[in-house]
Amino acid sequence: MIATNTTSPSLRPSPCPALIFFFRARQGLGLRLGALKESAILSTMNNHQHEHYMSRCLELASQGLGHVAPNPMVGSVIVHNDHIIAEGYHEKYSGPHAERNALQNISQPSLLSESTLYVNLEPCSHHGKTPPCADAILEAKIPHVVVGITDPNPLVSGSGIQRLREYGVNVTEGVLEKESKELNRRFLTYQTKKRPYIILKWAETSDRFLGPLDGQRVPISCKESQLLSHKWRTQEAAILVGTNTAELDNPQLTARLATGNNPLRIVLDRSARLSQNLALFDGSTPTLVVTERERSSLQGVETLSLPFNSSLLPQLLTHLYEMNIASLIVEGGGYTLEQFVEQDLWDEARIFRSSSELGEGTRAPLLSTKLLTSSTSSGTDTLAHFRNKL
Repeated sequence: MIATNTTSPSLRPSPCPALIFFFRARQGLGLRLGALKESAILSTMNNHQHEHYMSRCLELASQGLGHVAPNPMVGSVIVHNDHIIAEGYHEKYSGPHAERNALQNISQPSLLSESTLYVNLEPCSHHGKTPPCADAILEAKIPHVVVGITDPNPLVSGSGIQRLREYGVNVTEGVLEKESKELNRRFLTYQTKKRPYIILKWAETSDRFLGPLDGQRVPISCKESQLLSHKWRTQEAAILVGTNTAELDNPQLTARLATGNNPLRIVLDRSARLSQNLALFDGSTPTLVVTERERSSLQGVETLSLPFNSSLLPQLLTHLYEMNIASLIVEGGGYTLEQFVEQDLWDEARIFRSSSELGEGTRAPLLSTKLLTSSTSSGTDTLAHFRNKL
């Protein structure tokens, strides 16, 4: 005999409402967790892609070092379907900006409406020596822009990003922010501190002397270090020495051993005692003499009258800022370097240390080892790199 279930459907026990709620909640939670996990994976992938292309922007931008100041170094790439279809960088001061150069290099304009533009500094929104880059991006109908850092220039300061967003452009900020700030540390200092970015540079013996007490010139750094020093000169806007260094060493302060621009030469000469026959006054490159007294005019030489008191350096730096000098190398001598250190007017120090000893002489400035960021070889010398606190 076959048993059959004769229970009426209406009389069958119903599932517990609490159990139904539990299983449905667990199912919903699983779906949500799965979606969040997928979203996180996609976000990580996007971040890696963004960093990859922003890294290329920084590579391009670095080519402007020594050519675009006081403007920032900026690179830009345009990406379509994970492929770079155009790129450009700010090549020279007063020339087209990176975004416009990238747009000019596009071979298929029809792809722009489906592309992403990457740039390490916020697109400008004001009319300067060139039209606003934000407008060029809008005209190209690019839907997505990825930015490294905002521009601290009061003429921009977020307005470029705001303008893009107002017209519906999706803007992603802060990609490789630290690296973007590092590249443009000169520009950021110039804009925020209203003075040049200051690099102290000197060569010292292993027992920390700059030279003998009698002022006799004794070579300390090796040939490789000297070549590197000249390369650095092409990258900065100005170079400064004190009276004794100019008089005893008779430096040219040019970049003759490297390829690039010569910096503005600045010499401190309180009593106007320096001879007109010094190499600094050869007229080969512009020179600024800071003094308290009048001196006879020379071709290519300008004079700045300032009081030689505790306010000398701040006043000088303000004047250089107004001259659009965004970076300055201070090469000596000992007293001048000490004044910058004591007044905390420096951002970076590059010190060549040789293996030779003097036993006595003019002491080199002493910086805290806590500020040491790297120590590398330069020929037979050691190059110590310091960064001042931000």
